[in-house]
Amino acid sequence: MNRHFLDFERPVAELEGKIQELRRISTTGGLNIADEVGRLQSSADRLLRQTYSRLMPWQKVQVARHPERPHCADYIGGLITEFVPLCGDRTFAEDTAILGGIGRFRGRSILVLGTEKGSDTEGRLRHNFGMGRPEGYRKARRLMQLADRYRLPVLTLVDTAGAYPGVDAEARGQAEAIARAIETCLGIEVPLVAAIIGEGGSGGAIALAAGNTVLMLEHAIYSVISPEGCASILWRSAEHAPEAAEALRLTAEDLRRLEIVDRIVAEPIGGAQRAPEAAVAALGEALDEALRPLLAIDGSTLRLQRREKFLAMGGRGL
Repeated sequence: MNRHFLDFERPVAELEGKIQELRRISTTGGLNIADEVGRLQSSADRLLRQTYSRLMPWQKVQVARHPERPHCADYIGGLITEFVPLCGDRTFAEDTAILGGIGRFRGRSILVLGTEKGSDTEGRLRHNFGMGRPEGYRKARRLMQLADRYRLPVLTLVDTAGAYPGVDAEARGQAEAIARAIETCLGIEVPLVAAIIGEGGSGGAIALAAGNTVLMLEHAIYSVISPEGCASILWRSAEHAPEAAEALRLTAEDLRRLEIVDRIVAEPIGGAQRAPEAAVAALGEALDEALRPLLAIDGSTLRLQRREKFLAMGGRGL
């Protein structure tokens, strides 16, 4: 299997390359080199574990953006049965950067929303790299209101660098659409569990992430601005992005410590991109555990707890 290796994974890539070459020689030459392959595999596994146990914030950013990392559509496909997509904002258009629909999760009827980046060039263009336009956030608002009307719990999956910053989006009321989506998140009287599965960028992320419980994958990131954007503002150069990533406190560990997210969901060794099915299953368990206690709480209390949770963040002097 040809993997996409990040710069800091090069030592692991070299070891795994040697393993592949030895296996090829063993197959074509009839040599028994199982012991050597096993030794190298153990070394590669140990090195991978050590590398991922001490990632710097900028390296976490790279992992969160990894092209082979499972996306929103992968989680929906792996966790939601009988999924029926719902489209359009009933005002302007359909925005394919934001997916939404109804389905069943662990036997329960739910509504799911998420930002989809796309997994190849064609898909990325079709989904606008996961950057929602105003109609996407208005669609999200419409679907959350639908869930509220029919008492359906809401699950959201966030993976976006941020809302689309184009002139056309601004002309159609991007800021207002995001604000209304956040308002709806805080106003509905059904459980809302959000999960940051890759990038959680700015208002484009929080428009779907103002939940009763917010989960975050171990190597995901969540920030008010991208490191490159921050560096361009503070240093007038995106080359300072690693420094900005450090200052932004955007890792799951930082955000759990600051009580911005409620739980970190462990990823397979080497990140979700190395074992997508295991990552999907782990998030499914975490979503189920987060959702079950919320189902026993009445709607007005759910809404009050959600609002108080986010108001308290402003009072902690973050």
